[in-house]
This record gives sequence, C-alpha cells and structure tokens, in this order.
Amino acid sequence: MREGGPIGRLLRFVFFAVVVRAVVLLALGLTVRNRDRLPACGPAVLAANHNSHLDTLALISLLPLSLLDHVRPVAAADYFGRPGVMGWFATTIIGIIPVERGSGKEGGNPLAACEEALDRGDILIIFPEGSRGEPEALASFKKGIGHLAKARPKVPVVPVFMHGLGKALPKGSALLVPFNARVSVGEPLYGQPSHEAFVAELEARMTALAAEERLPVWE
Repeated sequence: MREGGPIGRLLRFVFFAVVVRAVVLLALGLTVRNRDRLPACGPAVLAANHNSHLDTLALISLLPLSLLDHVRPVAAADYFGRPGVMGWFATTIIGIIPVERGSGKEGGNPLAACEEALDRGDILIIFPEGSRGEPEALASFKKGIGHLAKARPKVPVVPVFMHGLGKALPKGSALLVPFNARVSVGEPLYGQPSHEAFVAELEARMTALAAEERLPVWE
C-alpha cells in the first residue's frame, strides 16, 4: 500500500485483520472452493462477479495479510476517487486504483495505472461487469479486462465466482444480513491477441464456475 504513509498502512492492516475478517468469517461464514488456485504472489488479476460492496472486502480477506500492501482493487474514479471521507477511505484503507470511466474515448489509456501496478508485482481485483448488478445475477462483461490482459499477456487472470454476498448486502442496502456465502476459484487464463475472445472465454469460465456450485444463482 503506497497511499497514506505508515499510519495509513497500519489502519489498513487493522481494518482487514480485525474488522473485515470478523465479518467475512463469522457473520457470513464464507467458504472457498479451490483456494489453492488463488495467486501466492503478484502480478496477477482476480476477476470476479459483482453484486455487493462486500465483494471487494471478501476477496481481499482470501489472500494472506502479508500480501495486503500489494492488493489493489480497481474502481471508478467518479464514485470512489472523489475528495472527502469516502475518497480517503477508498484509496487509503481499501487501496483502490481509481479509473476514469470513458477516458479511453479521448485517446488516453484508462488502464495505465493498472498496467503500472502489475509491473510492480501487485494483485489487482477487477469486476468485469463494471458496476454492481442485481443480487446473484451475472451481467455482460465489459471489454476493459480484455484490453488489460492483452497488454500484459503473461499475467494470470483468475476467475472468481461469488454467491451469497449480493443477498447479505445487496445494492442500495446499508443493513448486513447474515447469509452463508461461497467463493469458487477457477483456473487462470491469459491474454489473447483478440480482447473480445478473451472476454468471451472469461465469461464462459465464470458461467462454468456458477454451474459447478449447483445453486439457483441466476434467479
């Protein structure tokens, strides 16, 4: 973690070591299938479905605390990167990399900071659907993950399917409802010359992980 200095790093460690792990392990009873497929070090990308603000916290809790300084969720700058308490918490405690949505249309590279983080050996958390969707419903993936994988083809992209967090804390709710959550980790895949082909394969992998859980996740 590079923002916030030593105090920010300490606050982040305490938040994830004490608060987040208590919520994830005790309140939610999170269970993980194929945990051994999670990266032991960076660079790597965790690509997961997105239904709840708990998604990022749960994913970070799956990794060793020794990697905390190198775990960087990717989030929209217009929502999480604004000045104020929310912006400070998102960048200093959660450790986000803020990305300007739509900046690629102006000829820039909205993923430049993500590429630089991977070059430093960080582990990125990306939600290919973009914003949070309806609880337990999978939306179409955006093309950004395909462009990032193409730019760094040797970096593993690990698909992660999560079930239950969208019911424990759905979009628009501020009340946590204890609900058993499950996480299924897939085999890593790597960038392709065609970013469209990569996105299609990632979607297929995610759908397959959901089917393996044998849960009514698309209702």
